[in-house]
Order: sequence, then C-alpha cells, then structure tokens
Amino acid sequence: MQNQIQLTNAITRIRHWLIPLALAVGCFALPPIARAVDPPPDGGYANYNTAEGMNALFALTFGLENTALGYNALYYTTTGSYNTATGYDALRLNTTGSFNTATGASALFNNTTGGSNTATGYLALGLNTTGSYNTASGYNALQKNTTASNNTATGSSALSLNTTGTDNTAHGANALFNNTTGNRNVANGSSALYSNQTGGDNTVIRIRPDPRTRPLVRLHSRITQAASKTRPWALSPLQISAPEVTTLRWALRPA
Repeated sequence: MQNQIQLTNAITRIRHWLIPLALAVGCFALPPIARAVDPPPDGGYANYNTAEGMNALFALTFGLENTALGYNALYYTTTGSYNTATGYDALRLNTTGSFNTATGASALFNNTTGGSNTATGYLALGLNTTGSYNTASGYNALQKNTTASNNTATGSSALSLNTTGTDNTAHGANALFNNTTGNRNVANGSSALYSNQTGGDNTVIRIRPDPRTRPLVRLHSRITQAASKTRPWALSPLQISAPEVTTLRWALRPA
C-alpha cells in the first residue's frame, strides 16, 4: 500500500514538470519558413519565363528566360529568348527575336525577328521589324526604323523618321529627326542635323553654353567621295569667325 502511494506521488510530480517543459521546448522550436512577400508571387512559368498582365507571353512555346510585364507584352513571342518587355504592347509582335529590351508602351511594338535592341520610351523603335543592335531612348526615338541596324538615338524624337539608314548616332531632342536612309551620321545637340534626309558621313556638334546666345560651336565634317581615291588625303581646317558663332569646317581633300 505504501509503495502504491509513493508511485502515485511520483507520477504527480512528473506531470507537474511536463507542462513547463513542453512550453519551454515550444519556445525554442524552429519558426516557419519566412517568405519575402505574402502571398508569394505568381507568373512564373517553365523555362524561367515570367509573365504578368493579360495576354503577356500568350503564344510562347519554347522561348527561354523572357520577362513580360503588361497587357499584350511579348504577345506573339514563340521561341524568342532573353527578352524583357515592360509596358502595354511592348514587343507585342515579336516572334523569334531575342535579347531585346523594351520599356514603355508600344516600345519595339512591331519587332518580329530583330535582336539585341534596346528601346526606352513610348513608341521607341515602334516600327522596327528586323533591325538589330539599335538603341533608342526617348519618346518616338527611332520610331519609324524598320530594318536598319546599329543606330543609337538618345532624346525625344531623335532619328524619329529613320527607316533604313544605318550606323547613325543622334544625341539630343530632334537630332537627325528627318534622316531616312542616310548612313554613318553623328549629331550631338538639340535639332542637330535636323533636316538631313539621305546624306551620309556628316558630323555636327552643337554646344550652347549660354542660352541667350546662338550656338557657339558648330563642327561639320564631310567626306567628299567625288575626289580621286588614288591620291593621298590631307585634313584642311578652315575657320570662320563671327561675333557670336565660330564655325570650324574640316573638308577632306586631296593633298
């Protein structure tokens, strides 16, 4: 009888210790796995593709590592890879083009197979179809470019009307605005080479240190193709001075 009483007392003491022990262990239990956001992000698909927005990446079949953010972004892309489209209708008609980046509504809208293009701004490179290695930054920059490649346009409407001209560089609002088929032109400054359409191998730099004066420096370089190719070339500087503007013209002519 005495042994039974001792056993009962021992069990009671153990029960008294079990409750605090269980609470202590619970405090040191591993917390649940933390998430960066809750609910977790969706839009992740096979082959590391990401799509957010109605009809984004709608036709994708085997393309890899594409990111489409916005209504109809990369809509027709099937096998194109490594493209990033952000904005309504960005890269909408792209099918197999790869390595393109479009940021802005309708940027690179008509691109189909062109690759390695970068368009930032509304309608930037909007009509480009097969042109590659173009960079357009600004509203309407290189907007009408279709098949031309290796152009760089920085500024609102820079190289806006260019269609097939290649290897052009335009920095500044409306720089080379009317250029259509001219090649290898360089225009730096607002509206530099604005009226050029088909001319090539021109370089114009416009600098405005003081907005109250006319442009202080205009640099124009033209390669004259009519000269004989068999004779050596020499660089002949001609300088014209005026109270408010200095024009430095270099003409390549036979020595």
